[in-house]
Amino acid sequence: MSGILVHEWLARTGGSENVFEALSAVFPDAERFALWNDSAGRFIGVRETWLARTPLRRSKALALPLMPFAWRRLPAAQADWILASSHLFAHHARFGGQAAEAPKLVYAHTPARYIWEPGLDGRGDSLPARAVSSALKPLDRRRAQEPVAIAANSAFVAQRIRTAWQRDAEIIHPPVAVEQFAREPELSETERLVLDDLPDGFLFAVSRWVAYKRLDAAIAAGRASGRPVVLAGEGPDEARLRALAQSSGVHVRFVHHPSFSLLKALYRRAAALVFAPIEDFGIVPVESMASGTPVLANAVGGAAESVIDGVTGALVHEWDSPRELASAVDRALSTESAACVARAADFRTDVFQERIGAFVRSHV
Repeated sequence: MSGILVHEWLARTGGSENVFEALSAVFPDAERFALWNDSAGRFIGVRETWLARTPLRRSKALALPLMPFAWRRLPAAQADWILASSHLFAHHARFGGQAAEAPKLVYAHTPARYIWEPGLDGRGDSLPARAVSSALKPLDRRRAQEPVAIAANSAFVAQRIRTAWQRDAEIIHPPVAVEQFAREPELSETERLVLDDLPDGFLFAVSRWVAYKRLDAAIAAGRASGRPVVLAGEGPDEARLRALAQSSGVHVRFVHHPSFSLLKALYRRAAALVFAPIEDFGIVPVESMASGTPVLANAVGGAAESVIDGVTGALVHEWDSPRELASAVDRALSTESAACVARAADFRTDVFQERIGAFVRSHV
């Protein structure tokens, strides 16, 4: 049977791009469509919508109101099924020709957070964004009734789908390249010096340094447990984080733009990863566990589905409680590295590919 894969826009890196890559491997003969393809050669042969021929491809915010219309004006195609990888409006996709009658399935990373959950996404908090979202919510819910089946990337997202779209969803966790963290990384001499200069027994956090990623929670965990902290990444919140580190008395080291090899080494050296944001799933905790390192994760959100309290880390309910943070660190450090690695294996790419293939076959 022939199929069509649909994705939002394509960039060089990203969790949803990793999913699209895995889907492309499962369905190598499927035709592929995206709003526009800015993957710098990572994805070849993907057809684009008319938005790709406009300056709007350089501004997702400006293009957003037109995206639902772009997805309804796709060309005629031949297909026995359509699978949309959606975190905004890709599930609105409608083709002409024989494909117009083909069953549509959706792999939902989330209903658009800055439309349905603006408190979790700063892009939805402005007055213009709220006005647009009020108009788009009924349309989005109506078009979410078209798919014959929906798969969500976590139970957390499945609940959001139930609330926003009033649909049930099967849970298929996204793929994580856990095998890349199984071996000791090769470091340059400069990277080795950076690693060797870090304090022993540090708590680790890695992300873009922006407020909603809650890197301040890693500093709070360091203060509660008496452990040093290493923050890796970059971003506009650096000055605030440095000021917080100084006022808290915690020994905090900042590692800018670590290479992938250095990142893997940091995971392995850390006593535990601190992951406080409320995320739809959370790839970083799985990478940490694949490295044998336990995780302090938010008890709310997708990370609570991968981290097992007392086995591969600890789930934290009150990040403002020093007592709970100290207890969580102790609980995480009491876990076994082998248990972390075994848990991470549940999220291998081949596991995802087997499950998504079965999902499509069962509904076509």
